[in-house]
Amino acid sequence: QMDISCNSDSIGRAFHQPVPVPYINSVGSENDCSVTNLFFYNFKTDEMNVDKTKESALESAVKSLATEATENHAVDREPRSGTRRKSRSRVPSRGDEGGLFAPHDEEGCTANGVDGEADDAVDLRLQLVDPSVELFDVLKEQLVARLRDGHGETVYELGSGGGSKRGITPEQLALCETTLEKLAAACHSDAVFLRKSTQEDGEVAYYLIRSQQEEEEFIEVRIAVVGNVDAGKSTMLGVLTHGELDNGRGLARQKLFRHKHEIESGRTSSVGTDILGFDCKGLVINKSDGHGSIDWQKICRLSSKVVTFIDLAGHEKYLKTTVFGMTGHAPDFCMLMVGSNAGVIGMAKEHLGLALALSVPVFVVITKIDMCPPNVLQETMSLLWRILKSPGCRKIPMIVSSPDDVMTCALNFTSERICPIFQVSNVTGENLDLVKMFLNLLSCRMDANEHKPAEFLIDDTYQVPGVGTVVSGTCLSGVIRLNDPMHLGPDSVGRFYPVAVRSIQRKRLPVSEVRGSQTASFALKKVKRSLVRKGMVMLSRSVNPAGCWEFEAEILVLHHPTTISPKYQAVVHCGSIRQTATIIGMSLPHMRTGDKALCHFKFFKNPEYLRLDDRLIFREGRTKAVGTITKIYPCIPTSGGGGAAAGATGKGLSGRGSRGRGGTRKKNKSASATEASAKEEGQT
Repeated sequence: QMDISCNSDSIGRAFHQPVPVPYINSVGSENDCSVTNLFFYNFKTDEMNVDKTKESALESAVKSLATEATENHAVDREPRSGTRRKSRSRVPSRGDEGGLFAPHDEEGCTANGVDGEADDAVDLRLQLVDPSVELFDVLKEQLVARLRDGHGETVYELGSGGGSKRGITPEQLALCETTLEKLAAACHSDAVFLRKSTQEDGEVAYYLIRSQQEEEEFIEVRIAVVGNVDAGKSTMLGVLTHGELDNGRGLARQKLFRHKHEIESGRTSSVGTDILGFDCKGLVINKSDGHGSIDWQKICRLSSKVVTFIDLAGHEKYLKTTVFGMTGHAPDFCMLMVGSNAGVIGMAKEHLGLALALSVPVFVVITKIDMCPPNVLQETMSLLWRILKSPGCRKIPMIVSSPDDVMTCALNFTSERICPIFQVSNVTGENLDLVKMFLNLLSCRMDANEHKPAEFLIDDTYQVPGVGTVVSGTCLSGVIRLNDPMHLGPDSVGRFYPVAVRSIQRKRLPVSEVRGSQTASFALKKVKRSLVRKGMVMLSRSVNPAGCWEFEAEILVLHHPTTISPKYQAVVHCGSIRQTATIIGMSLPHMRTGDKALCHFKFFKNPEYLRLDDRLIFREGRTKAVGTITKIYPCIPTSGGGGAAAGATGKGLSGRGSRGRGGTRKKNKSASATEASAKEEGQT
């Protein structure tokens, strides 16, 4: 005989599994449940009563379940109470013949019955084989949604329904391809064949669906190019964007340098940009005009997708410029360049760690394979392999040597785990086609957030003759159109000023609007360049912005030779912000390498506009730390007393700066003008 009276905890032990949820039917309330009238359990009284006429059946069922528990693997089930418990036995399926817990319908058939056969009859692999009008409309809506989520492009897989079976017959695949072309045409897109593979059940084909963009619209992907000095970064970009191979003596990189000393030394010292355009069919648009330059406007007009390369410096003394390029330009991906003859040395490891700290997916390009001996190349690959698989990186390296490898990497690259490795030569052109194919398949990672208020991050300023003040940067959210009124700030006391957008350009192409995740340049009306600086933002008038002097962030110290204590000063990089800040408080007495603590920062010179959960980098010499902003102390200056209070918040900081310049406190013209305007506002 069995003692059936037990509490809720012993139910699982008696049955070696939680109560099978699919077979629990509500009797009248959430606490009263019935399992096919076999037993009745009340969770309020914590008791279970069994029908005496079915006691023998229950006893045999418990014994059979206990026997199966020793033979089957553990499975997880979600009980009705919401707690997750591990089951040691297999839950009988609805299709088990003679299953004790299998529910029966009114006719005495199991629940699997005809419905299960109907579910099996629907093969998702054959949805595109001569679909009906209703199904065609549904597939069209799905494709439109995928294009919208992918910023105008997506990869469509034919012959795979998401289940275990993959592949269809060649005849069925031909019908699916015809239907897909009709779907793409209905969505004003082009279907471009990528590759075809053979599976156990047939063939699978991959197509790139890309929208036909208007003249002013194109998909934009930003890639930061980093690596050690003399790794071939500028040479690689010169070959990709100008379509001409290098001569082995630096011919290709001469077309990208911006300064005379860069041409003389062959080393990049500033943040340079160049573009590579692809049309709707995936063909490269870039063509040189014969004088060594390319027309950006023509490329943008003819391209459906533009890849922007951010060429960063590789020398150690230009590290702050490289960090600013990685944070301020918001790259979607990072291309790490490694010289095959030199290996992973110098700043290559620093740049890799920087990309990992900012959660930017990385792919590696090994250059100069035409001049590298095989044994040296093998040593470089072995070292790179160990670094990528180390606990700090935890990447899955994959050598790309064929178009199939390119497809596999591109479709799984956004997971940040796979790290493709290309081996190229800029002199012979070996494997450059694979790199271009990979770049064509990359998609933008930043969300457009068009429904949110407009926010534009300024990373550079210019004074153009005949135009006026021009600012460039990245639109993080919303939509900005011509003549839109915006807020510009914060200034030296944390105030925002109203400005208007006179004209907009994207990659030197005049446009009428800019959306989230796009970069652009704005010409501002009646704004002096001296009032605009890097790190400022332009916000929609619907937002009530406020600058801040102080903020809190959770900091992880990656490297520091000694200890970090309060009153420690270093440079904070957050977006396009690059300013010295002081630690005025910490949750720990001291911080060393590997420590994590909550720190209270105070800017040294100007208030800044910050957002919660923004990533920041904290550096000073060889000291490096990363963190996330957790709290902001806004400073909202107002006319009259509020403005004086806000000025007092930053008075000590500005006083230090004035004393450091010469020991005298002389007010400049801009400061006196600001005070005069504040007095006028107070009188008004």
